[in-house]
Amino acid sequence: MTTTATRLRPSLLGTAGAVVALAVVAVVGLMHLVAPWSRHDPVRRTISEYAVGSGGWLFDVAVLGLVAATVAVVAALVARGLVPTTAVVLFGVWCVGLVLVVVFEKTNWSVGPSLSGSIHRYASLAAFFALPAAGLLTARRHRGEAWARWVTVSSLVALASFLPIIGAIIGAIALNPVLATPWYRAVPLGLIERVLSLAEVLVVVVLGFRAARTQAPAERTALSRA
Repeated sequence: MTTTATRLRPSLLGTAGAVVALAVVAVVGLMHLVAPWSRHDPVRRTISEYAVGSGGWLFDVAVLGLVAATVAVVAALVARGLVPTTAVVLFGVWCVGLVLVVVFEKTNWSVGPSLSGSIHRYASLAAFFALPAAGLLTARRHRGEAWARWVTVSSLVALASFLPIIGAIIGAIALNPVLATPWYRAVPLGLIERVLSLAEVLVVVVLGFRAARTQAPAERTALSRA
């Protein structure tokens, strides 16, 4: 009885986490189509702008739902013995970063820079880097498995999404005397952030469904020896 309950708990946590993460994708996707959020340009405007103004509460709920989904997935992974300690810490950074993104609203550039906006920016950067790093560390332990390849690819796509942003910043700084173009106008920042976010949520979804699977005998043997 206890053994059965012990096996079911990670399965339920992993499944619940994956399903909630998918629901978050569906909600944010719907926000692109429904007013008042649909007024934002998805190519140029960042996702965080959905949290500004009327209806912003729904975006905040979605982000906190993703935090809850990640916590459930990581708990299931830990119970399965599938995730290294360093990755658990990085998943924690991702979750804390997302909570700070909700608590501290992004800068309203029509007013000017703010402390809240700065915290929001650095928290989102920490979160966006931490999640794929955690995914790569977890996948490396399970090289050769199909789910690990999915996690690796999604994590690399997320990290690669930063390259055009970094290039735009460097280019804008170097060419600013000539072009006078802000770096965030040199790239489709909103589109890049959406690709980045989707890749990172996919990491959570894949890990959740992996944690939901019953452990293979080889995994149980390895854990019993550890």
